[in-house]
Amino acid sequence: MSPTVFKYKNHRFFFFSREEPRMHVHIISPEGEAKFWMEPMVALADYHGYSEKQLKTLAKIVEKHGKEIKETWEKHFGC
Repeated sequence: MSPTVFKYKNHRFFFFSREEPRMHVHIISPEGEAKFWMEPMVALADYHGYSEKQLKTLAKIVEKHGKEIKETWEKHFGC
């Protein structure tokens, strides 16, 4: 199961239910994929296909929606 947290343009922000315990969010779009750690601060974990400019934009979106991502994570995993 991979619940969607939100969508932004053609990007889907989500996480996998049984991946790893450290809070993070995945992003997928036709251009590529990325994974950002949420704690202790937003940081790029991995990516494929995105340019530096796109990654900076995605990081800003993740930061802007940080509260929503964290709340969805905690609700889903029962933290």
